[in-house]
Amino acid sequence: MSSGAGAKLKDVAALAGVSVGTVSNVLNRPDQVSQNKRDLVLAAIEQLGFIRNESARSLRSGSTRSLGMLVLDIRNPFFTDVALGAENVAEERKHSLILANTAEDAARELAYLDLFEQQRVQGILVTPLGEVLERLETMRARGIPSVLVDRLAGTGDFCSVSVDDVAGGHSAMQHLIETGSVRPAFVGGPFTLKQVQDRYRGATDAAAAAGVPLQLFETRDLNFERGRQIGDQIARMQPSKRPDSLFAANDQLALGLLQSFTANGLKVPNDVAIIGFDDIDFASQSSIPLSSIHQPRHLIGERAAQLLFDEINADSPHVHSQVVFTPELVIRQSTLRS
Repeated sequence: MSSGAGAKLKDVAALAGVSVGTVSNVLNRPDQVSQNKRDLVLAAIEQLGFIRNESARSLRSGSTRSLGMLVLDIRNPFFTDVALGAENVAEERKHSLILANTAEDAARELAYLDLFEQQRVQGILVTPLGEVLERLETMRARGIPSVLVDRLAGTGDFCSVSVDDVAGGHSAMQHLIETGSVRPAFVGGPFTLKQVQDRYRGATDAAAAAGVPLQLFETRDLNFERGRQIGDQIARMQPSKRPDSLFAANDQLALGLLQSFTANGLKVPNDVAIIGFDDIDFASQSSIPLSSIHQPRHLIGERAAQLLFDEINADSPHVHSQVVFTPELVIRQSTLRS
């Protein structure tokens, strides 16, 4: 009789004194097996060191017990927290979560979608970068549904979980103006990202309503290094032309700005106030605690995974839901002028 990786279902069945079908049911549908037989099978599995061949199982069933997840930038703690929320739900359903980083590269995004299909994942959570909805529709027709994360579906053909980025941008800019800013600016990009577009739109609406001009510092991406570069650029400006407050499209940019200003001798918030977006843990832990627009990161991931499982397990035509959370303004030292 084989043991360890070489043990077969028939070996487990023989040792437990049950049929191969019973062993299969214990592994896949334990609720259909009596407690006594489950105990016998589990004891046999432990004694033999039986290791389930998940690859063979997936070939028979046409899918694996796994979900794919595509995020824009795994270096951004926002996406890490969203993924942790999704992983919690996947683990509860005895599924694994395969996380992939597109690094804001449309070609990588398509390549990972191809890989997920080859790996026979049961569904995909995706923060879209390029125009991938047609590709996702094709995958769904092949039995792999998807849910958009951190992006409102512009169509009723997909579930999505996002926050109201326009409202968040408006709230951030309104706060800067209410604390005395007369030369605010927006820092962010690329504008191919819908989230950046919406946050900027909210900011411009708030500035226009207050009759205050809004400067724009467009960036190629949304990371810490880019924030430092823009910060150095702003620090070199003449004080009379320099923005007196900045709304950064995410906290990574904002923290880079903050470090640059500290290195260049500018005082935050009295010389330049800064507010970010996401409210990652580092926002409250920085040397000057950062004001930010809070997103319920774990909840976004959890809700997206729940919607995906709902579609995976739907017996009838699935009704797609677009969940939109309202972001919250969190005020800290970086915008509280003395």
